[in-house]
Amino acid sequence: MTPRLTLINRDYTRLWFGQAVSSVGDAVFSTTLVLWVATVLAKGESWAPLAVSGIVMASGVAVLVIGPLAGVFVDRWDKRATMLRSEVLRGALVAVLTVITFLPAGALPAGVWLALIYVTVLLLHAAGQFFSPARFAVLADLVTGDADRARAAGIAQATGETAWIIGPPLAAPLLFTVGLQWALLFNGLSYAVSYIAIRSIGARELGTGSARPAAARGPVERQRGALRKEFMDGLRFFAGSRFLVALLLLAVIGQFGAGALGTLNVFFATDNLHADAHLYGYLGMAMGAGGITGALCGGRMVQWLGARRTTWIGLLVSGVLLVAYSRQTGFLGGVALLFAFAVPLTMLNTAMSPLLLAAAPPDYRGRVMAVFYPVTRLASMLSAALSGWLAGSVLRDVGGSLGGLRFGPVDTIIAASGLIVLLAGVFAMAALPDTGAGKPAARAGEDTAAPADQADPAAKERQDAEVVAHHDDGELSARATDRSDDPRPTDG
Repeated sequence: MTPRLTLINRDYTRLWFGQAVSSVGDAVFSTTLVLWVATVLAKGESWAPLAVSGIVMASGVAVLVIGPLAGVFVDRWDKRATMLRSEVLRGALVAVLTVITFLPAGALPAGVWLALIYVTVLLLHAAGQFFSPARFAVLADLVTGDADRARAAGIAQATGETAWIIGPPLAAPLLFTVGLQWALLFNGLSYAVSYIAIRSIGARELGTGSARPAAARGPVERQRGALRKEFMDGLRFFAGSRFLVALLLLAVIGQFGAGALGTLNVFFATDNLHADAHLYGYLGMAMGAGGITGALCGGRMVQWLGARRTTWIGLLVSGVLLVAYSRQTGFLGGVALLFAFAVPLTMLNTAMSPLLLAAAPPDYRGRVMAVFYPVTRLASMLSAALSGWLAGSVLRDVGGSLGGLRFGPVDTIIAASGLIVLLAGVFAMAALPDTGAGKPAARAGEDTAAPADQADPAAKERQDAEVVAHHDDGELSARATDRSDDPRPTDG
Protein backbone atom coordinates (compact mmCIF):
# COMPACT_ATOMS: atom_id res chain seq x y z
CA MET A 1 0.00 0.00 0.00
CA THR A 2 1.30 3.48 -0.91
CA PRO A 3 1.99 5.60 2.19
CA ARG A 4 -0.57 8.36 2.76
CA LEU A 5 2.06 11.10 2.49
CA THR A 6 3.42 9.81 -0.82
CA LEU A 7 2.77 11.69 -4.08
CA ILE A 8 2.50 9.24 -7.00
CA ASN A 9 5.44 7.16 -5.72
CA ARG A 10 8.17 7.38 -3.08
CA ASP A 11 11.02 8.51 -5.34
CA TYR A 12 8.90 11.16 -7.03
CA THR A 13 7.88 12.45 -3.58
CA ARG A 14 11.54 12.83 -2.61
CA LEU A 15 12.35 14.70 -5.80
CA TRP A 16 9.26 16.89 -5.39
CA PHE A 17 10.13 17.75 -1.79
CA GLY A 18 13.67 18.81 -2.71
CA GLN A 19 12.42 20.98 -5.53
CA ALA A 20 9.64 22.50 -3.42
CA VAL A 21 12.17 23.66 -0.83
CA SER A 22 14.53 24.87 -3.57
CA SER A 23 11.73 26.82 -5.26
CA VAL A 24 10.89 28.62 -2.02
CA GLY A 25 14.59 29.42 -1.62
CA ASP A 26 14.73 30.84 -5.16
CA ALA A 27 11.68 33.04 -4.46
CA VAL A 28 13.27 34.35 -1.25
CA PHE A 29 16.58 34.94 -3.06
CA SER A 30 15.08 36.84 -6.01
CA THR A 31 12.83 39.01 -3.83
CA THR A 32 15.68 39.75 -1.41
CA LEU A 33 18.01 40.94 -4.16
CA VAL A 34 15.36 43.22 -5.68
CA LEU A 35 14.52 44.73 -2.30
CA TRP A 36 18.15 45.20 -1.25
CA VAL A 37 19.18 46.87 -4.50
CA ALA A 38 16.08 49.10 -4.61
CA THR A 39 15.90 50.12 -0.93
CA VAL A 40 19.50 49.92 0.31
CA LEU A 41 22.18 49.91 -2.37
CA ALA A 42 20.47 52.35 -4.78
CA LYS A 43 18.11 54.09 -2.36
CA GLY A 44 17.18 57.53 -3.65
CA GLU A 45 19.29 57.17 -6.80
CA SER A 46 17.86 57.92 -10.24
CA TRP A 47 19.51 54.77 -11.60
CA ALA A 48 17.77 52.45 -9.11
CA PRO A 49 15.17 51.09 -11.62
CA LEU A 50 17.91 50.33 -14.13
CA ALA A 51 19.93 48.56 -11.43
CA VAL A 52 16.95 46.34 -10.58
CA SER A 53 16.34 45.59 -14.26
CA GLY A 54 19.91 44.29 -14.46
CA ILE A 55 18.92 41.36 -12.23
CA VAL A 56 16.24 40.34 -14.73
CA MET A 57 18.65 40.81 -17.63
CA ALA A 58 21.36 38.69 -15.98
CA SER A 59 18.97 35.74 -15.67
CA GLY A 60 17.78 36.26 -19.24
CA VAL A 61 21.30 36.23 -20.67
CA ALA A 62 21.84 32.76 -19.20
CA VAL A 63 18.64 31.52 -20.81
CA LEU A 64 19.52 33.03 -24.18
CA VAL A 65 23.14 31.90 -24.32
CA ILE A 66 23.04 28.55 -22.53
CA GLY A 67 19.42 27.44 -22.92
CA PRO A 68 19.36 26.61 -26.67
CA LEU A 69 22.31 24.22 -26.38
CA ALA A 70 22.12 22.86 -22.83
CA GLY A 71 19.49 20.24 -23.66
CA VAL A 72 21.70 18.66 -26.33
CA PHE A 73 24.52 18.15 -23.84
CA VAL A 74 22.22 16.90 -21.09
CA ASP A 75 21.04 14.17 -23.48
CA ARG A 76 24.65 12.93 -23.59
CA TRP A 77 25.29 13.03 -19.84
CA ASP A 78 24.11 11.07 -16.83
CA LYS A 79 20.93 12.84 -15.76
CA ARG A 80 21.16 12.26 -12.03
CA ALA A 81 24.81 13.30 -11.92
CA THR A 82 23.96 16.44 -13.90
CA MET A 83 21.31 17.42 -11.35
CA LEU A 84 23.63 16.79 -8.41
CA ARG A 85 26.48 18.81 -9.93
CA SER A 86 24.11 21.66 -10.75
CA GLU A 87 22.92 21.85 -7.15
CA VAL A 88 26.50 21.79 -5.83
CA LEU A 89 27.45 24.62 -8.19
CA ARG A 90 24.41 26.73 -7.33
CA GLY A 91 24.84 26.19 -3.62
CA ALA A 92 28.52 27.17 -3.84
CA LEU A 93 27.70 30.35 -5.78
CA VAL A 94 25.16 31.47 -3.21
CA ALA A 95 27.55 30.60 -0.38
CA VAL A 96 30.31 32.79 -1.88
CA LEU A 97 27.93 35.73 -2.32
CA THR A 98 26.65 35.23 1.22
CA VAL A 99 30.17 35.42 2.66
CA ILE A 100 30.87 38.64 0.72
CA THR A 101 27.65 40.27 1.96
CA PHE A 102 28.91 40.12 5.55
CA LEU A 103 30.88 43.21 4.51
CA PRO A 104 29.08 46.53 5.13
CA ALA A 105 27.27 47.90 2.07
CA GLY A 106 29.66 50.87 1.99
CA ALA A 107 32.76 48.67 1.96
CA LEU A 108 32.52 48.22 -1.82
CA PRO A 109 31.42 50.65 -4.54
CA ALA A 110 27.85 50.21 -5.77
CA GLY A 111 29.12 49.13 -9.18
CA VAL A 112 31.12 46.28 -7.62
CA TRP A 113 28.12 45.11 -5.61
CA LEU A 114 25.94 45.12 -8.72
CA ALA A 115 28.57 43.23 -10.71
CA LEU A 116 28.77 40.54 -8.01
CA ILE A 117 24.99 40.19 -7.95
CA TYR A 118 24.63 40.08 -11.72
CA VAL A 119 27.39 37.50 -12.19
CA THR A 120 25.95 35.30 -9.44
CA VAL A 121 22.44 35.47 -10.91
CA LEU A 122 23.75 34.74 -14.40
CA LEU A 123 25.72 31.67 -13.26
CA LEU A 124 22.83 30.40 -11.14
CA HIS A 125 20.48 30.50 -14.11
CA ALA A 126 23.12 29.01 -16.41
CA ALA A 127 23.36 26.00 -14.10
CA GLY A 128 19.57 25.87 -14.06
CA GLN A 129 19.52 25.43 -17.85
CA PHE A 130 21.27 22.09 -17.35
CA PHE A 131 19.28 21.12 -14.26
CA SER A 132 15.81 21.57 -15.79
CA PRO A 133 16.07 19.23 -18.82
CA ALA A 134 17.87 16.64 -16.66
CA ARG A 135 15.01 16.82 -14.17
CA PHE A 136 12.43 16.32 -16.94
CA ALA A 137 14.31 13.23 -18.13
CA VAL A 138 14.44 11.85 -14.59
CA LEU A 139 10.72 12.45 -14.13
CA ALA A 140 10.03 10.45 -17.29
CA ASP A 141 11.73 7.48 -15.61
CA LEU A 142 10.22 7.98 -12.16
CA VAL A 143 6.64 8.58 -13.33
CA THR A 144 5.05 6.35 -15.97
CA GLY A 145 1.63 6.49 -17.58
CA ASP A 146 -0.17 9.51 -18.97
CA ALA A 147 -2.43 9.96 -15.94
CA ASP A 148 0.41 10.03 -13.42
CA ARG A 149 2.55 12.29 -15.64
CA ALA A 150 -0.36 14.72 -15.91
CA ARG A 151 -0.65 14.66 -12.12
CA ALA A 152 3.08 15.32 -11.82
CA ALA A 153 2.83 18.30 -14.20
CA GLY A 154 -0.05 19.78 -12.22
CA ILE A 155 1.75 19.26 -8.92
CA ALA A 156 4.90 20.94 -10.31
CA GLN A 157 3.02 24.01 -11.56
CA ALA A 158 1.04 24.41 -8.35
CA THR A 159 4.22 23.96 -6.29
CA GLY A 160 6.04 26.65 -8.26
CA GLU A 161 3.19 29.11 -7.75
CA THR A 162 2.94 28.22 -4.06
CA ALA A 163 6.64 28.96 -3.67
CA TRP A 164 5.92 32.52 -4.80
CA ILE A 165 3.20 32.78 -2.19
CA ILE A 166 5.52 31.65 0.61
CA GLY A 167 8.87 33.08 -0.52
CA PRO A 168 8.33 36.85 -1.01
CA PRO A 169 6.65 37.44 2.38
CA LEU A 170 9.60 35.63 4.01
CA ALA A 171 12.19 37.70 2.15
CA ALA A 172 11.30 41.14 3.52
CA PRO A 173 11.37 40.18 7.23
CA LEU A 174 14.63 38.26 6.75
CA LEU A 175 16.24 41.21 4.97
CA PHE A 176 15.09 43.98 7.30
CA THR A 177 15.39 42.12 10.61
CA VAL A 178 18.36 39.74 10.39
CA GLY A 179 20.17 41.09 7.31
CA LEU A 180 20.90 40.33 3.66
CA GLN A 181 23.37 37.51 4.28
CA TRP A 182 20.90 35.41 6.25
CA ALA A 183 18.25 35.74 3.55
CA LEU A 184 20.79 34.56 0.97
CA LEU A 185 21.89 31.71 3.22
CA PHE A 186 18.30 30.44 3.21
CA ASN A 187 18.58 29.84 -0.54
CA GLY A 188 21.97 28.16 -0.19
CA LEU A 189 20.53 25.72 2.34
CA SER A 190 17.59 25.01 0.02
CA TYR A 191 20.03 23.75 -2.62
CA ALA A 192 21.56 21.45 0.01
CA VAL A 193 18.10 20.02 0.75
CA SER A 194 17.53 19.46 -2.97
CA TYR A 195 20.91 17.73 -3.28
CA ILE A 196 20.11 15.34 -0.42
CA ALA A 197 16.70 14.56 -1.92
CA ILE A 198 18.20 13.74 -5.32
CA ARG A 199 20.90 11.56 -3.74
CA SER A 200 18.21 9.62 -1.88
CA ILE A 201 16.63 8.47 -5.15
CA GLY A 202 17.93 5.13 -6.38
CA ALA A 203 20.11 5.48 -9.49
CA ARG A 204 18.68 2.32 -11.04
CA GLU A 205 15.30 3.97 -11.56
CA LEU A 206 16.69 6.98 -13.40
CA GLY A 207 17.83 5.44 -16.66
CA THR A 208 21.47 6.33 -16.04
CA GLY A 209 22.46 3.94 -18.76
CA SER A 210 20.86 6.22 -21.35
CA ALA A 211 23.92 8.45 -21.45
CA ARG A 212 25.86 7.92 -24.66
CA PRO A 213 29.01 5.78 -24.19
CA ALA A 214 32.26 7.66 -24.71
CA ALA A 215 33.41 5.32 -27.46
CA ALA A 216 30.28 6.02 -29.48
CA ARG A 217 30.57 9.79 -29.38
CA GLY A 218 33.13 10.24 -32.12
CA PRO A 219 35.59 13.10 -32.61
CA VAL A 220 34.86 16.48 -31.07
CA GLU A 221 34.69 18.08 -34.50
CA ARG A 222 32.05 15.59 -35.62
CA GLN A 223 29.95 16.33 -32.53
CA ARG A 224 30.18 20.07 -33.13
CA GLY A 225 29.16 19.66 -36.77
CA ALA A 226 26.18 17.50 -35.84
CA LEU A 227 25.14 19.92 -33.12
CA ARG A 228 25.31 22.87 -35.50
CA LYS A 229 23.35 21.03 -38.19
CA GLU A 230 20.60 19.92 -35.81
CA PHE A 231 20.26 23.42 -34.39
CA MET A 232 20.06 25.01 -37.86
CA ASP A 233 17.48 22.44 -38.97
CA GLY A 234 15.33 23.51 -36.02
CA LEU A 235 15.65 27.18 -36.95
CA ARG A 236 14.64 26.49 -40.54
CA PHE A 237 11.65 24.44 -39.44
CA PHE A 238 10.46 27.18 -37.09
CA ALA A 239 10.95 30.00 -39.61
CA GLY A 240 9.07 28.00 -42.27
CA SER A 241 5.92 27.66 -40.16
CA ARG A 242 3.66 30.72 -40.26
CA PHE A 243 1.65 29.30 -37.39
CA LEU A 244 4.69 29.01 -35.10
CA VAL A 245 5.94 32.44 -36.13
CA ALA A 246 2.52 33.92 -35.30
CA LEU A 247 2.59 32.30 -31.84
CA LEU A 248 6.08 33.62 -31.27
CA LEU A 249 5.16 37.16 -32.30
CA LEU A 250 2.18 37.39 -29.97
CA ALA A 251 4.21 35.90 -27.12
CA VAL A 252 6.98 38.45 -27.74
CA ILE A 253 4.50 41.34 -27.76
CA GLY A 254 2.88 40.07 -24.57
CA GLN A 255 6.22 39.52 -22.80
CA PHE A 256 7.46 42.91 -23.87
CA GLY A 257 4.34 44.47 -22.40
CA ALA A 258 4.36 42.59 -19.10
CA GLY A 259 8.13 42.57 -18.53
CA ALA A 260 8.16 46.07 -17.06
CA LEU A 261 6.20 44.90 -14.04
CA GLY A 262 9.08 42.81 -12.71
CA THR A 263 11.43 45.80 -12.78
CA LEU A 264 9.18 48.61 -11.59
CA ASN A 265 6.76 46.91 -9.21
CA VAL A 266 8.89 47.53 -6.14
CA PHE A 267 8.95 51.27 -6.93
CA PHE A 268 5.22 51.27 -7.75
CA ALA A 269 4.49 49.66 -4.37
CA THR A 270 6.38 52.27 -2.36
CA ASP A 271 5.58 55.38 -4.44
CA ASN A 272 2.11 54.78 -5.90
CA LEU A 273 0.57 52.31 -3.46
CA HIS A 274 2.19 54.15 -0.51
CA ALA A 275 3.19 50.82 1.04
CA ASP A 276 6.17 50.17 3.28
CA ALA A 277 8.94 48.15 1.65
CA HIS A 278 8.30 45.41 4.22
CA LEU A 279 4.95 44.74 2.48
CA TYR A 280 6.41 44.31 -1.00
CA GLY A 281 6.53 40.52 -0.69
CA TYR A 282 2.74 40.37 -0.42
CA LEU A 283 2.43 41.61 -3.99
CA GLY A 284 4.43 38.58 -5.12
CA MET A 285 2.24 36.45 -2.89
CA ALA A 286 -0.87 37.80 -4.62
CA MET A 287 0.53 36.96 -8.05
CA GLY A 288 1.42 33.47 -6.84
CA ALA A 289 -2.12 32.90 -5.56
CA GLY A 290 -3.50 34.14 -8.88
CA GLY A 291 -1.14 31.82 -10.72
CA ILE A 292 -2.41 28.82 -8.76
CA THR A 293 -6.00 29.82 -9.51
CA GLY A 294 -5.20 30.22 -13.20
CA ALA A 295 -3.39 26.87 -13.29
CA LEU A 296 -6.39 25.12 -11.73
CA CYS A 297 -8.85 26.78 -14.12
CA GLY A 298 -6.72 26.83 -17.28
CA GLY A 299 -7.43 23.27 -18.40
CA ARG A 300 -11.17 23.70 -17.99
CA MET A 301 -11.14 26.99 -19.92
CA VAL A 302 -9.23 25.36 -22.78
CA GLN A 303 -11.80 22.56 -22.79
CA TRP A 304 -14.69 25.04 -22.93
CA LEU A 305 -13.30 27.70 -25.26
CA GLY A 306 -10.45 26.01 -27.13
CA ALA A 307 -6.77 26.85 -26.81
CA ARG A 308 -6.73 29.67 -29.38
CA ARG A 309 -9.71 31.54 -27.98
CA THR A 310 -8.37 31.13 -24.42
CA THR A 311 -5.06 32.59 -25.60
CA TRP A 312 -6.39 35.84 -27.06
CA ILE A 313 -9.02 36.31 -24.36
CA GLY A 314 -6.33 35.85 -21.72
CA LEU A 315 -4.16 38.52 -23.35
CA LEU A 316 -7.01 41.00 -23.63
CA VAL A 317 -8.14 40.55 -20.03
CA SER A 318 -4.56 40.67 -18.72
CA GLY A 319 -3.92 43.92 -20.58
CA VAL A 320 -7.04 45.57 -19.16
CA LEU A 321 -6.18 44.48 -15.62
CA LEU A 322 -2.59 45.71 -15.92
CA VAL A 323 -3.80 49.16 -17.00
CA ALA A 324 -6.24 49.15 -14.08
CA TYR A 325 -3.40 48.18 -11.71
CA SER A 326 -1.35 51.15 -12.90
CA ARG A 327 -4.08 53.51 -11.63
CA GLN A 328 -4.20 52.10 -8.09
CA THR A 329 -3.20 54.24 -5.13
CA GLY A 330 -4.02 51.84 -2.28
CA PHE A 331 -2.14 48.72 -1.24
CA LEU A 332 -5.17 46.44 -0.87
CA GLY A 333 -6.50 47.44 -4.28
CA GLY A 334 -3.09 46.74 -5.81
CA VAL A 335 -2.94 43.29 -4.18
CA ALA A 336 -6.42 42.43 -5.48
CA LEU A 337 -5.66 43.52 -9.03
CA LEU A 338 -2.31 41.71 -9.15
CA PHE A 339 -4.11 38.54 -8.10
CA ALA A 340 -6.69 39.06 -10.84
CA PHE A 341 -3.98 39.88 -13.40
CA ALA A 342 -2.13 36.62 -12.73
CA VAL A 343 -5.21 34.42 -13.32
CA PRO A 344 -5.71 35.01 -17.09
CA LEU A 345 -1.95 35.30 -17.56
CA THR A 346 -1.49 31.74 -16.29
CA MET A 347 -4.47 30.53 -18.29
CA LEU A 348 -3.01 31.76 -21.56
CA ASN A 349 0.30 30.07 -20.74
CA THR A 350 -1.64 26.85 -20.28
CA ALA A 351 -3.49 27.39 -23.55
CA MET A 352 -0.36 28.09 -25.58
CA SER A 353 1.30 24.77 -24.76
CA PRO A 354 -1.04 22.50 -26.78
CA LEU A 355 -0.80 24.88 -29.74
CA LEU A 356 3.00 24.64 -29.71
CA LEU A 357 3.01 20.89 -29.21
CA ALA A 358 0.50 20.32 -32.00
CA ALA A 359 2.45 22.47 -34.47
CA ALA A 360 5.76 20.63 -33.92
CA PRO A 361 6.39 16.91 -34.57
CA PRO A 362 8.17 14.94 -31.82
CA ASP A 363 11.58 15.16 -33.49
CA TYR A 364 11.45 18.98 -33.48
CA ARG A 365 9.78 19.79 -30.16
CA GLY A 366 12.98 20.39 -28.24
CA ARG A 367 14.38 22.66 -30.93
CA VAL A 368 11.08 24.52 -31.31
CA MET A 369 11.20 25.36 -27.61
CA ALA A 370 14.91 26.19 -27.95
CA VAL A 371 13.78 29.00 -30.27
CA PHE A 372 10.51 29.97 -28.59
CA TYR A 373 11.61 30.25 -24.96
CA PRO A 374 14.87 32.23 -25.43
CA VAL A 375 13.26 34.69 -27.86
CA THR A 376 10.38 35.41 -25.49
CA ARG A 377 12.87 35.71 -22.63
CA LEU A 378 14.84 38.21 -24.73
CA ALA A 379 11.68 40.27 -25.11
CA SER A 380 11.25 40.24 -21.33
CA MET A 381 14.89 41.31 -20.87
CA LEU A 382 14.56 44.17 -23.32
CA SER A 383 11.36 45.28 -21.62
CA ALA A 384 13.06 45.21 -18.21
CA ALA A 385 16.05 47.20 -19.48
CA LEU A 386 13.92 49.72 -21.39
CA SER A 387 11.49 50.29 -18.54
CA GLY A 388 14.32 50.77 -16.04
CA TRP A 389 16.08 53.21 -18.37
CA LEU A 390 12.90 55.18 -19.09
CA ALA A 391 11.92 55.42 -15.41
CA GLY A 392 15.41 56.49 -14.37
CA SER A 393 16.22 58.94 -17.15
CA VAL A 394 13.85 59.95 -19.95
CA LEU A 395 10.63 59.88 -17.92
CA ARG A 396 12.15 60.59 -14.51
CA ASP A 397 10.56 64.04 -14.23
CA VAL A 398 7.26 63.15 -15.89
CA GLY A 399 4.27 63.92 -13.73
CA GLY A 400 0.98 65.77 -13.59
CA SER A 401 -2.71 65.09 -13.92
CA LEU A 402 -5.08 64.48 -16.79
CA GLY A 403 -8.84 64.45 -16.36
CA GLY A 404 -8.42 64.29 -12.60
CA LEU A 405 -6.01 61.33 -12.81
CA ARG A 406 -2.50 61.86 -11.51
CA PHE A 407 0.36 60.13 -13.26
CA GLY A 408 4.10 59.71 -12.84
CA PRO A 409 6.91 57.83 -14.62
CA VAL A 410 6.39 54.38 -13.08
CA ASP A 411 2.61 54.14 -13.42
CA THR A 412 2.82 55.57 -16.95
CA ILE A 413 5.22 52.83 -18.04
CA ILE A 414 3.08 50.10 -16.43
CA ALA A 415 -0.05 51.48 -18.13
CA ALA A 416 1.76 51.51 -21.49
CA SER A 417 2.79 47.90 -20.83
CA GLY A 418 -0.85 46.97 -20.30
CA LEU A 419 -1.76 48.57 -23.63
CA ILE A 420 0.98 46.53 -25.33
CA VAL A 421 -0.48 43.33 -23.84
CA LEU A 422 -3.85 44.43 -25.24
CA LEU A 423 -2.24 44.78 -28.67
CA ALA A 424 -0.96 41.21 -28.33
CA GLY A 425 -4.53 40.08 -27.70
CA VAL A 426 -5.79 41.92 -30.79
CA PHE A 427 -2.99 40.38 -32.85
CA ALA A 428 -3.86 36.91 -31.50
CA MET A 429 -7.52 37.38 -32.53
CA ALA A 430 -6.41 38.01 -36.11
CA ALA A 431 -3.49 35.56 -36.33
CA LEU A 432 -5.09 32.57 -34.54
CA PRO A 433 -8.31 31.62 -36.36
CA ASP A 434 -11.34 30.65 -34.29
CA THR A 435 -11.98 26.93 -33.93
CA GLY A 436 -15.66 27.20 -33.28
CA ALA A 437 -15.39 26.16 -29.63
CA GLY A 438 -18.16 27.45 -27.46
CA LYS A 439 -20.85 27.65 -30.21
CA PRO A 440 -24.44 27.38 -29.03
CA ALA A 441 -25.85 23.91 -28.71
CA ALA A 442 -28.00 22.53 -31.51
CA ARG A 443 -31.72 23.28 -31.36
CA ALA A 444 -34.15 20.57 -30.44
CA GLY A 445 -34.86 18.23 -33.31
CA GLU A 446 -31.56 18.87 -35.07
CA ASP A 447 -28.89 16.25 -35.49
CA THR A 448 -26.60 16.60 -32.48
CA ALA A 449 -24.06 14.03 -33.60
CA ALA A 450 -20.87 15.97 -34.23
CA PRO A 451 -17.90 14.72 -36.16
CA ALA A 452 -15.11 13.33 -34.02
CA ASP A 453 -12.86 16.31 -34.64
CA GLN A 454 -15.59 18.73 -33.48
CA ALA A 455 -16.76 16.89 -30.39
CA ASP A 456 -13.59 17.75 -28.48
CA PRO A 457 -12.31 21.36 -28.78
CA ALA A 458 -8.84 20.27 -27.70
CA ALA A 459 -8.73 17.65 -30.47
CA LYS A 460 -9.90 20.27 -32.96
CA GLU A 461 -7.10 22.60 -31.80
CA ARG A 462 -4.51 19.90 -32.37
CA GLN A 463 -5.86 18.98 -35.80
CA ASP A 464 -5.97 22.62 -36.95
CA ALA A 465 -2.44 23.31 -35.78
CA GLU A 466 -1.18 20.17 -37.51
CA VAL A 467 -2.91 21.12 -40.77
CA VAL A 468 -1.43 24.63 -40.64
CA ALA A 469 2.02 23.23 -39.94
CA HIS A 470 1.63 20.75 -42.79
CA HIS A 471 0.53 23.50 -45.15
CA ASP A 472 3.40 25.79 -44.15
CA ASP A 473 6.25 23.30 -44.07
CA GLY A 474 5.43 20.79 -46.76
CA GLU A 475 7.22 17.99 -44.93
CA LEU A 476 5.24 17.68 -41.70
CA SER A 477 2.51 15.08 -41.95
CA ALA A 478 -0.85 15.78 -40.33
CA ARG A 479 -0.74 12.58 -38.31
CA ALA A 480 -1.62 12.48 -34.63
CA THR A 481 1.41 12.79 -32.38
CA ASP A 482 2.10 11.97 -28.75
CA ARG A 483 1.46 15.06 -26.61
CA SER A 484 2.00 13.67 -23.15
CA ASP A 485 5.11 15.73 -22.46
CA ASP A 486 5.50 19.51 -22.23
CA PRO A 487 9.05 20.40 -23.25
CA ARG A 488 9.00 23.90 -21.80
CA PRO A 489 12.11 24.43 -19.68
CA THR A 490 11.58 25.63 -16.13
CA ASP A 491 13.88 26.86 -13.45
CA GLY A 492 14.89 24.28 -10.92
